[in-house]
Amino acid sequence: MIPTGLIGWIVVFGLVVSIIGSAVRILLEYERGVVFRLGRFAGVKGPGLRFIIPGIDKLVKVSLRTIAMDVPPQDVITKDNVSVKVNAVLYFRVMQPEKALIEVENYLYATSQLAQTSLRSVLGQVELDDLLSHRDKINQQLQGILDRQTDPWGVKISNVEIKHVDLPSEMQRAMARQAEAERERRSKVIHSEGEFQASQKLADAARVLASENGALQLRFLQTLTEIATEKNSTILFPIPIDLIKPFLDRKSAD
Repeated sequence: MIPTGLIGWIVVFGLVVSIIGSAVRILLEYERGVVFRLGRFAGVKGPGLRFIIPGIDKLVKVSLRTIAMDVPPQDVITKDNVSVKVNAVLYFRVMQPEKALIEVENYLYATSQLAQTSLRSVLGQVELDDLLSHRDKINQQLQGILDRQTDPWGVKISNVEIKHVDLPSEMQRAMARQAEAERERRSKVIHSEGEFQASQKLADAARVLASENGALQLRFLQTLTEIATEKNSTILFPIPIDLIKPFLDRKSAD
């Protein structure tokens, strides 16, 4: 049978251990502990072994690591009345733990809701072409808006990225036709520029042939040589009188 005195010491020892356990808190390097004493803010404790007053103090841990939060797909009507679904990802971290607990009830939920409403609001003011081609500018605009609104909560928005834009099927077909028409237009422009440059070269060649004596005859002979090389059949080719005029003049002189 255990003596009554020993039982009393065991109870006292257990109470002491329980009190010490409730007074000791260990905070990791990326955590901060916000202390409330009798319901009032009493300070922020850094990482390591920390002590509080049991029954009087309450310590709430807040992580300072960057949080990546998915923004669910939002139905957005752009400025040019195109209905799209857009989702994004949000990167933020707590800079002032006391504000994140005191100024807002749940900073994670509040930041998520604010990101959704801001995404719909900002994208509703841009056209579809800008949404598809100027995402960086829209991301910066969203980041600035969210950062200003979450600053009173002690939350810093470091980045916002639009992940995916889901277009209606008819809009996808229309954009495919537009892209095909644009490629055809560029092909025609390139072809016409090539024709123009070729015509300029031909005009330059014609001027050179016209300015040089005997150039046309040499070109005529070169053409005959090329035809004779490639063709084995008999070819009747008109001979310009200028080509044989020197021989006729020499014959007359003799």
